[in-house]
Amino acid sequence: MTAIQTDALTKRFGEDVLAVDGLDLEVAEGEVFGFLGPNGAGKSTTINMILGFLRPTAGSVSVLGMDVTRESLAIRQRIGLLPEGYEPYENLTGREHVESAIHAKDADDDPDELLERVGLDPDDARRPASEYSTGMAKRMSLAVALVDDPELIILDEPSTGLDPDGVSLLRRIIQEETERGAAIFFCSHILEEVEKVCDRVGILNQGELVALDTIDNLRDELQTGATVSAELDAVPDALDVASVDGVRTAAVNDRTVDVEVTSPGAKMAALRYLDDRATVEDVRIDDASLEALFDEYTGTREAAASDAADDGSSGGAAVEQPAATEGGESA
Repeated sequence: MTAIQTDALTKRFGEDVLAVDGLDLEVAEGEVFGFLGPNGAGKSTTINMILGFLRPTAGSVSVLGMDVTRESLAIRQRIGLLPEGYEPYENLTGREHVESAIHAKDADDDPDELLERVGLDPDDARRPASEYSTGMAKRMSLAVALVDDPELIILDEPSTGLDPDGVSLLRRIIQEETERGAAIFFCSHILEEVEKVCDRVGILNQGELVALDTIDNLRDELQTGATVSAELDAVPDALDVASVDGVRTAAVNDRTVDVEVTSPGAKMAALRYLDDRATVEDVRIDDASLEALFDEYTGTREAAASDAADDGSSGGAAVEQPAATEGGESA
């Protein structure tokens, strides 16, 4: 079954704001799909249309084979949601939040088992949510999202506020859920996490889907390639690695040669070239990060550099926001 399918999905606000522009998207059962984009790209609007909270201006969206505009209540019974900026009821305990979700879905889950699964201490589960840190509230809301084994789980900024143990637990839960067949719609600014858990990614920019594929295929499409760092026993006088097909640049630093390649096959070609002329003692290969791909597709890096030139500051891609972790410090 297709978990999410959108066809020419469009949302306008008034005459001037085109928030989502003709979005064609398909998320399969058992897939972890990363949904990315800079602030204001249209991600939240898309999620709200998927949930049935907003009606499309044009196009359609179906979830689990059901039309969202006609069957939104039935859909919500079969999905789990961890929304960004979730604000719990301060007078309810964590356990009561989970019990309420179980009752709403007419499910038979054990609230204590769910809370244990997400790593919320039993004593904390019985405290009012008003006393929770950001990370504790995030764990509780994840337990709510897991009620009744949903077929689709929408995670909007799920790792914000979690400490490293919480992030690791989140990854494990995502793997367990996909193994039983659930689809995960994963929306996050923390691109390192997206890269670790997602099978495919879609990048939205100014309402348009500008990229849709696996991360490896996106690297190939943009020819961002990789950097091969080879440590040699000695660097020969005449070394022209840049002449190797598929090599973009090469630089020598002491006994280390850093080679930037544009295709997977060029990695071995560059190493063979070096090994024919010296002894390669150590090798490190760094593929282009998802952050670099994100910058290329959205123009974030160019925009940041332009802003920096205007105000005299150093530029950088603003794709990850610091947040209070479970310990109360910035991540």
